[in-house]
Amino acid sequence: MPLTRKAYRAAILHSIADPAEVGIEASYEYFEDGLLVVEDGRISALGHASELLAKLPAQVQIEHYPDALITPGFIDTHIHLPQTGMVGAYGEQLLDWLNTYTFPCESQFADQAHADKVADIFIKELLRNGTTTALVFGSVHPQSVNAFFAAAEKLDLRMIAGKVMMDRNAPDYLTDTAKSSYQDSKALIERWHGKGRLHYAVTPRFAPTSTPEQLTLAGQLLTEYPDLYMQTHISENLQEIEWVKALFPERKGYLDVYDHYQLLGERSVFAHGVHLCDDECARLAQTGSAVAFCPTSNLFLGSGLFNLPMAEKHKLNVGLGTDIGAGTSFSLLNTLNEAYKVMQLQGARLSPFKSLYLATLGGARALRLEDKIGTLHPGTDADFVVLDYHATPLLSYRLKQANDIAETLFVLMTLGDDRTVLQTYAAGQPVHQR
Repeated sequence: MPLTRKAYRAAILHSIADPAEVGIEASYEYFEDGLLVVEDGRISALGHASELLAKLPAQVQIEHYPDALITPGFIDTHIHLPQTGMVGAYGEQLLDWLNTYTFPCESQFADQAHADKVADIFIKELLRNGTTTALVFGSVHPQSVNAFFAAAEKLDLRMIAGKVMMDRNAPDYLTDTAKSSYQDSKALIERWHGKGRLHYAVTPRFAPTSTPEQLTLAGQLLTEYPDLYMQTHISENLQEIEWVKALFPERKGYLDVYDHYQLLGERSVFAHGVHLCDDECARLAQTGSAVAFCPTSNLFLGSGLFNLPMAEKHKLNVGLGTDIGAGTSFSLLNTLNEAYKVMQLQGARLSPFKSLYLATLGGARALRLEDKIGTLHPGTDADFVVLDYHATPLLSYRLKQANDIAETLFVLMTLGDDRTVLQTYAAGQPVHQR
């Protein structure tokens, strides 16, 4: 078959390193008039349009976006599929919120038709917001994961998901057993893991809702399939941390529970980590584990402020998470707007280039996928977004005052949302058009 080749001309920006490690100026590449060339789902060239156009065969079609910015597709390292229907649920903190809203909402996923419908809405919402890869919690029902992966496979998306494992401290209608969670997870792994661009994540909800037997079997799955992911929650809420101490008095702390059951590792992502201490950050970094920073959720539930400078000090991999449905937006632009405020409240600054890193390459590194996604380097998957400078009248007016790409980027992250995303591409194919 002949190669399918297409080029995209616009302002182009991507992260190439963590600003905390190399400084801001060395952390990104920007082409004011750039060209991105895509062949068979992968990026084959990136550079200045003036240099690349001369080498491009005449028959290659060029999409030109004179008033837009192309960036890598956004990466959401923590989100719940079954909570799509309860975003913006009023008035509780974490543990009450789970019982009042979350568990009843998740119970509906016993019905395959419901799971299919929500998976479709959920994926469309991700793509509308420019998110091309997400690390997704299903419900306790295998149906939720089957529905999600089936919908993602149709569009050849790079997605990671898992069935929640939860055998205690939840309503009877929503618990599995240690044995059934292991068997259900194993069947899902055999069916989906490594199929197309799909990956499976072993998913104990959090330490309080799993017995030691279930956590042992979660660790066993990771041993049996070494390239699996593991996702769970940690240190989100002070009441939750006290509950973990009461349930696991023999362990040194919350992280030590997961460590004991061998759940830390290079593909392990722990959501929130708002109240981690220095020693826990050091241990996470030492094991290659990552944390998902979820600012809209942490503010909405009153959980606290994530200490990004402490994570940076330990060279801990950090991605960004929307945490739908405690989080209040599918948009990672909107999430970065809140992340900036979380830093401000702690007397720290979040540069727009660090923000771009968190939403793209940082997320890819947290997921150990930086050779495939998170940048626009030739050879990587052609997952990218086109951000429209004229998406709203205010954005259009404000960007006319911007002096450089740093200011433009910051304004996109402060005023931007789903309307800013003109097009989303996955594996070189358009999967969303505004």
